[in-house]
Amino acid sequence: MNDGLVSCAKHCIETDSDCVHMKCRLWIEYKKEHNCTLIAVHENGRMTLREIGERLGISFARVKQIESRALERLRKNPLAASLFF
Repeated sequence: MNDGLVSCAKHCIETDSDCVHMKCRLWIEYKKEHNCTLIAVHENGRMTLREIGERLGISFARVKQIESRALERLRKNPLAASLFF
């Protein structure tokens, strides 16, 4: 079964250990979910802006600003716009 997890995330779950690869782009300072964004999404599914902000150490308003900016960039990209909007 393909669960979308990379091998290091699977290892962290199997051994109940925290990720130590701080240079990984998926690493977050959130030990409850083994310091991995993939594990956070795998275990929780969709999350609210508040939940994301808690994990990143920022306010939900800041998460909303980042989300809005990312969506605007996607809308302006012709290829992305045809895929998502």
